[in-house]
Amino acid sequence: MIPGNQPHILPKTGWKGLIQNWRSDFLAAISVSLVALPLGLGVAVASGAPPISGLISAIVGGIVVTLFRGSHLAINGPAAGLIAVILSAIASLEDGSGNTLNYVLAAICISGALQVVLGFLKLGRIADVIPSSVIQGIMVAIGVIIFSSQAHIVMGTKTDGTNAIEKIIDIFYKIPEAHPIILLISLTGIILLVVIPKIQSRILHFFPASLLVLVISVIFVFVFDFFNPHTITLLGKDFMVGPEYLIEIPEDLRDVFIYPNFGKIHTLEFWIAVISITLIASIQTLAMAKAVDKLDPYRRKSNLDKDLVGVGLATMIAGAIGGLPIITVIVRSTVNITNNAKTKWSNFYHGILLIVFLLLLAPVIQMIPVAALAAILVYIGFRLASPAVFKKVYDMGIEQLIFMIVTIVITLYTDLLWGIIGGTLFTLLVHILLARVSPGRFFKLAFKSDSNVFMHKEGNYDLRINGIANFLSILPMNKLTRMIPTGADVNIELSETRLVGMTYMDNLVEFFKTQEDSGGKVVINGLERHVSSSTYNKALKISFNEINLKLSPRQTRLKNIAEENDYQYESNVNWNTSYFKNFHFFEIRPIERKDNSLKSAIEKHNIDWEIADVTFNEGAAFSAEVFHSTVMVLRLAEDIPKFTLEKEGVLDRLFDRVMAFSGYMDIDFTMYPKFSSKFLLMGEDEKSIETFFSPELIKFFEDEQVYHVESNGEALLIFNKLKLARTDETLNLIKFAEKLSKRIGPSKGE
Repeated sequence: MIPGNQPHILPKTGWKGLIQNWRSDFLAAISVSLVALPLGLGVAVASGAPPISGLISAIVGGIVVTLFRGSHLAINGPAAGLIAVILSAIASLEDGSGNTLNYVLAAICISGALQVVLGFLKLGRIADVIPSSVIQGIMVAIGVIIFSSQAHIVMGTKTDGTNAIEKIIDIFYKIPEAHPIILLISLTGIILLVVIPKIQSRILHFFPASLLVLVISVIFVFVFDFFNPHTITLLGKDFMVGPEYLIEIPEDLRDVFIYPNFGKIHTLEFWIAVISITLIASIQTLAMAKAVDKLDPYRRKSNLDKDLVGVGLATMIAGAIGGLPIITVIVRSTVNITNNAKTKWSNFYHGILLIVFLLLLAPVIQMIPVAALAAILVYIGFRLASPAVFKKVYDMGIEQLIFMIVTIVITLYTDLLWGIIGGTLFTLLVHILLARVSPGRFFKLAFKSDSNVFMHKEGNYDLRINGIANFLSILPMNKLTRMIPTGADVNIELSETRLVGMTYMDNLVEFFKTQEDSGGKVVINGLERHVSSSTYNKALKISFNEINLKLSPRQTRLKNIAEENDYQYESNVNWNTSYFKNFHFFEIRPIERKDNSLKSAIEKHNIDWEIADVTFNEGAAFSAEVFHSTVMVLRLAEDIPKFTLEKEGVLDRLFDRVMAFSGYMDIDFTMYPKFSSKFLLMGEDEKSIETFFSPELIKFFEDEQVYHVESNGEALLIFNKLKLARTDETLNLIKFAEKLSKRIGPSKGE
């Protein structure tokens, strides 16, 4: 009998959690604050606010939000996603009086108050009803706006463009006017941002690439003497260099505060700014909070209503003293989790550390060129709107790409608020056409479809969804799912649906995973006779009468392997991926689905194995990178120590001393230098691991191909590359597992 899953021991909360986990939380906060420092400065400059405004928001987001919010590992502060809405507010409230930023701060204060009200009214799920492709389109448009606004700063030029499209077109005309020294600083920063994440070194990943960009840029400032205005002649042209290209913050930190002006509270432009800030900030906060929950190794769920209250209060305070709106930020939250944070206090520590940095490093901050911040933001903008984003959305269905593009175009030629409204209405129109019913019947099927929940005597439930299941139906669906107890077995029946939208499927799968994480078994039925424009498992689906399901060439080869070797093969998508969360690698890389499963057993050693294709995310939400990989799980008949074994780089060994402070260290075998130099072996119970790694097992790993091997105490996770395996690679993986089983699994009868 294979042992049951062993869940993590939850960290204590409140003040007890602060005492219990201060070391790991503080270490994580150091790395987070090093990311927050350059991003806070950059977001403020790009938003048309003083650089110090970004740091004010990051500090308030760390200290204030922590005390009121409902999430555990999220980091709060200013974000690039709000640059566009602040720029739009500044443009609409400009009156030539010099008080524009003060008017915007007033709008920020009221926006925060509205978020508090939304939180108290328990409307934290309201963002769920906005189509996911529309939200993605808004994020792409924000990326384009950021890129267009910062590209000219990167080149050291100015533009007369009035919107993002005109500014991007103007880039090509301004290339001959580019300032070579400013461009050199910017390009060096962009290259660092691209290259450093690809280097397999934990020491480089602890110090974020954005911080290294600022450090290198300061070297350029000294080389070219930006402290004194002068000209430098290059290629027969004179180029001005001086302090105007550097960040400005007040010499006396008591002068950093700017105060709101409510003089335009009676105008339509003011309230459009308030609504836009509230809507964009709330959507991003709620989406990011749910994304962070998926990364939480302890599987805790955020109270989204409390999150709105927390960020709303902090936004009010930040706006009152010159700061920007505050949201949950995904990049810093991912850094927080990756660096082993345990509780919400890491967010608090990061706010305190930023105060320390500001007090100690103010003279250094004044040496940073604005071009370095622009380089960071251009990179962020490109990531938000890169071709890979369009490819990812296209893979979800051609209609999703159309929804996104329409949203982008409306946003770029109007503003974010109209982008959301226009994109949502266009999505609704297409859904009506695809459902092949009249608008009146469509809305009736969406809101009054007779969907219901039925409980059986055995204690399990049927969730029957009828009619139209799209973003309009999400709130009624949430009402039904709240009727089902946590941990209950559920059969979800969708055979009577005419249309199932992707946003609806996102929420349904979220319920699915929550239910299974709490011990329930969930089955989704009724989609066999639906068609979609994509193989993506959550793609928009419409009912159809006759469907011929065919295996792909790769699936056919896998099926042949199964038949030739008497393995079990299943090509269908399996939504049950909760078991993978017991492995550290997937704790912070949420698996979306698995399919193409091969199963068998090594009976001699009482070991079951499964090879499957899995789709998972590195990062989360809008910054997530999607991977498709083939992995193997060996389920053992007895407990073994928990450990991770992977290829080790030279710089990583230097970093081990730092990581040992937080409880994780490389375990070396002095008698086997080849093994110790080839692999990084990590785990908390060093003695048990040393006993488990017998001389025979060490020799095996020395001579075999390098695989990532991880133990969760009852099973092994094995994979090679983060891509789908070829047929020969699948067979090699099986052979590797069979050889390994001889060294870790007792033969029957022993």
